[in-house]
Amino acid sequence: MAEIVRMPKLSDTMTEGVVAAWHKKVGDTVKSGEVLAEIETDKATMEFESFTDGVLLHIGVEKGKAAPVDSILAILGKAGEDITKLLSDAAASAPKEETKKPEPVAEKVKEEPKAAPGPVTSAPVATTSAPAKPAARSAANSNGRVKASPLAKRLAEEKGIDIARVQGTGDDGRVVKQDIEDFTGGALYGVPQIEAFEEVPVSQMRKTIAKRLSESLFTAPHFYLTIEMDMDRGMQVREAINAQIKPEKISYNDLVVKAAAVALKKHPKVNSSWLGDRIRYNQHVHIGVAVAVDEGLLVPVIRFADGKSLRDIGSEVRDLAARAKDKKLQPADWEGNTFTISNLGMFGIDEFTAIINPPDACIMAVGGIIEKPVVRNGQLAVGHTMKVTLSCDHRVVDGATGAAFLNTFKSFMEEPALLFSVGVV
Repeated sequence: MAEIVRMPKLSDTMTEGVVAAWHKKVGDTVKSGEVLAEIETDKATMEFESFTDGVLLHIGVEKGKAAPVDSILAILGKAGEDITKLLSDAAASAPKEETKKPEPVAEKVKEEPKAAPGPVTSAPVATTSAPAKPAARSAANSNGRVKASPLAKRLAEEKGIDIARVQGTGDDGRVVKQDIEDFTGGALYGVPQIEAFEEVPVSQMRKTIAKRLSESLFTAPHFYLTIEMDMDRGMQVREAINAQIKPEKISYNDLVVKAAAVALKKHPKVNSSWLGDRIRYNQHVHIGVAVAVDEGLLVPVIRFADGKSLRDIGSEVRDLAARAKDKKLQPADWEGNTFTISNLGMFGIDEFTAIINPPDACIMAVGGIIEKPVVRNGQLAVGHTMKVTLSCDHRVVDGATGAAFLNTFKSFMEEPALLFSVGVV
């Protein structure tokens, strides 16, 4: 008997999935345990294995399309089996709310032009105060794309010129080298200006990021604490450690994760979660490390970080970051965080604030190490400092609690030798 294979819920926040690839086609034999398809969730692309044997009779979601969790992904059964009734019954039982449209909207649609679905590129919009000169023609076609020679494009990029604003004098309005060299940044009298844009569908990951962080910012009452620390001693210790463990290298981020983990053990109120009618004070320390990927942000988790060495933390962070960028993370890799760290120091950011990553009560934003004048023992000297900002959920953490945690964290960063007793390397 034919059996419906439904879109699986592959993460705790997943509401719909996108079929990234099919490993079988209609008519193929499928065995239990074989990869049927690759499903893109809000956090990763995961292989989906068949739970039954059979022949693939129907594909419910084409490659590149999205479908809600529990909708028909495929149908498996015996070769030649009639699945007409199965499909009709499934269609009859499917929710019909999405097909309903308010009457006023329907009337409005009749009066106004309809926009085409999918990715949209704007048509050129021209504004003129006088008739355009025939010598200068628009370089943009009806799809808003600019026609230009490769050399002209390169020169425009080097000069920081928006090539869409340059009027082409080549064939059919093509932008050539001379047009870029003659461009003054303004519009010639009577020459139309071209506005162009491109719209792309929102990815599953970006949808989830928007939803979760919006809920966090507008639900949790955030407040922020910033502290600056002397990093000269920390830099010396890091260099000494790296000299001993070649060819491996310990990063400043590894030191931040370790110092934060040990500090959290001393301040469990910061290592906590708001659960509505109760507060959870976690005795274990699972630190989420924000990793930037092409479509947004993923937060894989370093479990029991307080008991791991710097070397182990560094190796684990590198592995998780690589798998995050390849969309190979599994649910166990991103679930269960008790505290989150976001480090933008390597991008040249000195200081910033971050939105709390639910269900955590706090997130720490780490800036870069900068060289600046400092006062030591009443004397002006050149030193290295770093700022971190702790975002706190005021329902759980008070100002004094957050400040105490930051000062403990600062002590570990300014004198990493204090961490030796808990396994630094």
